Amino acid sequence: MSEPVFAVVAEGLRKRYGDTDALAGLDLRVPAGTVHGLLGPNGAGKTTAVRVLTTLTRPDGGTASVAGHDVVRGAARVRTRVGLVGQHAAVDEVLSGRQNLVMFGRLYHLGARAARRRADELLERFRLTEAAGRPAGGYSGGMRRRLDLAASMILAPPVLFLDEPTTGLDPRARAEVWDEVRALVAGGTTVLLTTQYLEEADRLADAVSVIDRGRVIAEGAPDRLKARLGGDRVEVVVQDPAALPVAAAIVSRAAGAEADVDAGALRVGAPAADRAAALTTAVRELDAAGVRVADVGLRRPTLDEVFLHLTGNATTEVPA
Repeated sequence: MSEPVFAVVAEGLRKRYGDTDALAGLDLRVPAGTVHGLLGPNGAGKTTAVRVLTTLTRPDGGTASVAGHDVVRGAARVRTRVGLVGQHAAVDEVLSGRQNLVMFGRLYHLGARAARRRADELLERFRLTEAAGRPAGGYSGGMRRRLDLAASMILAPPVLFLDEPTTGLDPRARAEVWDEVRALVAGGTTVLLTTQYLEEADRLADAVSVIDRGRVIAEGAPDRLKARLGGDRVEVVVQDPAALPVAAAIVSRAAGAEADVDAGALRVGAPAADRAAALTTAVRELDAAGVRVADVGLRRPTLDEVFLHLTGNATTEVPA
């Protein structure tokens, strides 16, 4: 089996703002043709990492390469090989969708005819042809984000950076953006995605890196990270708050692990190695103890739980 080709590589990347280390030795490897999620609490260094990797900020230490070019020594070459979609739409709301894309094409030094041709190609690819002549200010949130993505693909870059691309979008608009990202990756584009929506990383990413205080603290496929919390969980929701201690004891015995209690939600849960046996035992013992339950079942840990388990609730207010 051939060795994987990495589109993004960072080793010991450092960036300091005053007395604060925004990046404190970040290591990252993103295989070509994949989606890699970058997750972390506010101030963890996600946006700083993107700014360094797209040559918008020079690192203070370490090395990084994108599409085979060093982000410091080969910054100009890196810029021709990457696209960037930031947290806020970069389109001109007065111009039409087509005019926006033609403008970006000219900024990328395409001739007038080539810019118009590329704009039409991208409008069709991102399902914006019917709205091409309308001012972008009248587009829905999802349409404006698709126009943003189209603008980032003017030169068909092999590496695309998406910095919280669906912030503020409704669920339907987010799903539209996800569909476009999947289509880009199917066409060979590598995507590095930072997001505050863990469901987004779970749905899109082949692998994720969890960063905190400027360094990677865990990485791997979403399912592998979720398995670190013990696989499937037995969960019981009781009807009476007074029954929580009894339910917790029963679930602990059935699962063979200490149960977590969420008093506000009247929920008790514990990881279970033998899911079927644990659930059967818990149901039988709860019934025998006369505990009235509102719900009982098995579920996988969420990426949100992995995130909180790895990073805790604390955030550090430093440059993102």
